[in-house]
Amino acid sequence: MNLPIKKVHKLIIGSFIGPFVLTFFIALFILLMQFLFKYIEDLVGKGLEWYVVLELIVYASSTLVPMALPLAILLSSIMTFGNLGEHYELVALKSAGISLRKIMMPLVYCVLLISIGAFYFSNVAMPYANLKMGALMWDVKNQKPTLALKEGVFFNGMDGFSIRVGKKEKDGQTLKDIVIYNHSNQSGNKNVMMADSGRMLKSENDRFLIIELFNGISYEESGTPNTINDRKQLLRVKFKQHEVKFDLSTFQMNRTDENLFKDHYTMLNINQLKYYEDSLKKKKASETSYYNQNYRAYTFMDKKFAVDSSANASIKLIHSDIIANFPKASQPGILASAYATIRNVKSYSESTAVDQEKLAEKIRRHEIEYYRKFTLSIACLILFFIGAPLGAIIRKGGLGMPVIVSIFFFIFFHILSITGEKFARKGVLDVWVGMWMASLVLLPIAIVLTRMATTDSAVFNLESYTNFFRKLGKRIGAK
Repeated sequence: MNLPIKKVHKLIIGSFIGPFVLTFFIALFILLMQFLFKYIEDLVGKGLEWYVVLELIVYASSTLVPMALPLAILLSSIMTFGNLGEHYELVALKSAGISLRKIMMPLVYCVLLISIGAFYFSNVAMPYANLKMGALMWDVKNQKPTLALKEGVFFNGMDGFSIRVGKKEKDGQTLKDIVIYNHSNQSGNKNVMMADSGRMLKSENDRFLIIELFNGISYEESGTPNTINDRKQLLRVKFKQHEVKFDLSTFQMNRTDENLFKDHYTMLNINQLKYYEDSLKKKKASETSYYNQNYRAYTFMDKKFAVDSSANASIKLIHSDIIANFPKASQPGILASAYATIRNVKSYSESTAVDQEKLAEKIRRHEIEYYRKFTLSIACLILFFIGAPLGAIIRKGGLGMPVIVSIFFFIFFHILSITGEKFARKGVLDVWVGMWMASLVLLPIAIVLTRMATTDSAVFNLESYTNFFRKLGKRIGAK
């Protein structure tokens, strides 16, 4: 049997593309649902326009690609080779003299292209998406809830007013039993209007809400009493119709200038991250040098009296015998002045240490984002070299066993990733060690699996294990 190698490559690539696209969008959809569930309280009841929600979903989906892409490659590679093994296509290709290594080669190039694309996506698209989503989420979180008058409940979302309606008709405009407290002058509830009924209207440009009140009374308390026994003046006015206008501009979502967020480390590309990282390191080195030169060893009275001012040291005399050279009447004042000064220096040292740690953590965060640009691409390659040989071993296609195996390896990979990143962020591990920890752990697994799968090792022959335990059971039963 002599199959043209190009047709084989087309067959393999065609078998991979479909599951890859399907699993990628399924994973992206699941992650997006998790995102929406997390921020559901910030989105519901804000009266957001549909295009604002759509914009947020697009940007959120972009930021979730680094999670969905490795999972899709792992799952699709297992499904591809599982389907080929289940339908004995791998056996046929091997019988034709085509090794598993050659069978995998077109997908290696395909995944390599995906990895290169993932790198450019992380470096170009991700900072842009993070910037857009960060600015938009800020505006959404600060957006006031939509105007919603509920029966029997005071609505305090209107600046300077509290509104309660006893009943709201089905048309959404007619109101019954209305009470409006006006405390816009910040002097308490000294102005209140009550009406039997009313009607809600909006201005032509939707800038103002107009409530027409019918058959009501307005109470206004005025005057400032001079003594506790003085009475305040109460103005009572009846009206058949009265109009109250409310400004709705505060309910409109105002877009914040994105330039305010662009310096955040998640919104920078590789070159920008290196620039900010170098700037922060220079700043930290400058502050450390300044502290060491001026405050590490503080001296009082022209180096004749010295006190240890280290941030972690207790306040003590370094040269206690020097004080004896001063008149006894002056010694208490000298000591008090020296200790007061050094306490201030010690306090400054401690605050400087805190600031230095904050700078160090900020530097580490920039380094984390720098390495993250590369770890996604490498993760795609490593997970492929785990998924492809596992698919050839399992020989099961579909969404059964491949999904279980993929989820196991992906969870393992994800736990290693977040653990390494956390250790790197806290300074427990070097940043490069923490960010590459997951890849360094999974790389030997990928090498071993690929090598043994391509050499048809019996270690991965499930039938051999089945036969072994079957024979072992028969021997035990015979005894």
